Amino acid sequence: MATDGTHNDSHPHIVNYGTYVLIWLALLALTAATVAVAGINFGGVTLWLAILIASAKATLVLNVFMHIKFDDVVFKVFIAIAIMTLLAVFIFTFADYIFR
Repeated sequence: MATDGTHNDSHPHIVNYGTYVLIWLALLALTAATVAVAGINFGGVTLWLAILIASAKATLVLNVFMHIKFDDVVFKVFIAIAIMTLLAVFIFTFADYIFR
């Protein structure tokens, strides 16, 4: 409790260097996987595999490096809304391209 009687939950979350190194290595591995997927012809699945790998990398960066994992729920809701908006733009763009 703070000195004025209110509850203060704003303590910093410390992430150790080992976690940062592991996330960095995971990002390097996922980047190598992206390059490998781009070099191999998987047909129509190639684009979806690249998007899936990019989503995994973005999730790691958001949660660990940007500390969204430790933030309030309202920030997570804003990020979810932004992702849903981006997904809607992708769906409408691909639907327009496919149904021409």
